[in-house]
Amino acid sequence: MYEELTKQAKTAVCELLDAAKLAPGDIFVVGCSTSEVCGEHIGKGSSIEAAEALWQGIAPVLKERGIFLAAQCCEHLNRAVIIEAEAAKKFGYEPVNVVPQPKAGGSFATTTYKYMENPVAVEAIRADAGIDIGGTLIGMHLKPVAVPVRLSIDTIGKARILCARTRPKFIGGVRAHYDENLL
Repeated sequence: MYEELTKQAKTAVCELLDAAKLAPGDIFVVGCSTSEVCGEHIGKGSSIEAAEALWQGIAPVLKERGIFLAAQCCEHLNRAVIIEAEAAKKFGYEPVNVVPQPKAGGSFATTTYKYMENPVAVEAIRADAGIDIGGTLIGMHLKPVAVPVRLSIDTIGKARILCARTRPKFIGGVRAHYDENLL
């Protein structure tokens, strides 16, 4: 089961990165309910084993492309985000003092905190793209104009996934011209 979760997570992240056209130094947010992945109701069956399998499918792909991973915590930590201190400093995000746990932050955020080189928690970010695994509501951590992205898969384990990339706002009205590369 866990090898399949790793494979599905890698497939989803690779497809989303290709669609989003992220550049090194961009931020990719992951909201993840391992409960939902394992077929339980969100918040009722947190699994470190599932989180580690997902981590193995997601983190190496992002690292290889130079993209920062941001792991959204659950509502018990007000959906704070775990991110590398380097990213927090680069984007001016002020760290807060909390260490996620499986039942207070979630298993994926706990796993992310464990494996990152220098993790910190921050209250909010503005990510360039992201994946919501199991209905965790990542929208608050995306830049203002989020564009849904459909993948070849729509579940990881038993959890539905929703993906989004972001784009700059269109301004200027009917006489304005737009850069097609930014769409």
